[in-house]
Amino acid sequence: MDCMTSKEAALKVKQWPRQTIAAGPRHTVGLKSDGTVVAAGDNKYGQCDVSGWRDLVAVAAGNVHMAANTGNAHTVGLKSDGTVVAAGWNKHGQCSVDGWRDIAAVAAGWRRTVGLRSDGTVVAVGRNHEGQCDVGGWRDIAAVAAGDWHTVGLTLDGTVTAVGNHRYGQCNVSSWSGIIAAAAGYLHTVGLHSDGTVAAVGLNKHGQCDVSGWSGMVAIAAGSYHTVGLKSDGTVVAVGHNEYSQCDVSGWRDMVAVAAGCTHTVGLKSDGTVVAVGHNEYGQCDVSGWRGIQVPGISLSI
Repeated sequence: MDCMTSKEAALKVKQWPRQTIAAGPRHTVGLKSDGTVVAAGDNKYGQCDVSGWRDLVAVAAGNVHMAANTGNAHTVGLKSDGTVVAAGWNKHGQCSVDGWRDIAAVAAGWRRTVGLRSDGTVVAVGRNHEGQCDVGGWRDIAAVAAGDWHTVGLTLDGTVTAVGNHRYGQCNVSSWSGIIAAAAGYLHTVGLHSDGTVAAVGLNKHGQCDVSGWSGMVAIAAGSYHTVGLKSDGTVVAVGHNEYSQCDVSGWRDMVAVAAGCTHTVGLKSDGTVVAVGHNEYGQCDVSGWRGIQVPGISLSI
């Protein structure tokens, strides 16, 4: 029997993980089944001005650490033709994505946007003071994640690379293997193993890296100081900072995707409806009326 390597299989399948819900510092974004986009929450910089977007296949929201003076954000959308659109705060050129082509997945951090090309290379625009946009040499990348000041790349062979701020060891991912998904928070990084267990490195002041006991996970998300895991049975767990009840997800059922904002958590149900908990000062959790949000397809299998 002729067996392909995991890398060869991934290249043949050509599937990339694509978010249909996203959470920023003070806003939430949802991709509908018809390719249009809805948004709720703070719109100070126009980050919720997405009603005119059409033919989208994925969304991302620029996240930010938890501070009263850092709510600026942007929203990114990936179109079916591989081009990218962006709206919102653009002080550092993080919305300057008009020239991007052949993009297969997108991620958004604080003050920057990251794009994964279908050939496995990566592009990034925006603030680069800590080297978080130094991704030009990356190859064979299967997925990307963007934290506040660091960027994470998951390779086709299940290993992980990271660039940017490393003050708390959030880029200590070179020893990871068998990873099928990655998430980046403010100062921590999370990886999902193919066996459903989870690893985390970086700042753990609020217990956001206490995931060693998790099992049966199929998806992960990282907020400023909290980490969220979706289990194979459709339930959700969360650890970390819980001042605004952003970790109160134990009652959720029938979930197919999760997203973590600065201080709120969002969940997508199999019927296309959305739930949210956490800080709601700007209406970022006002998603109970959403319908027809696209259920994500099968993610890349390493």
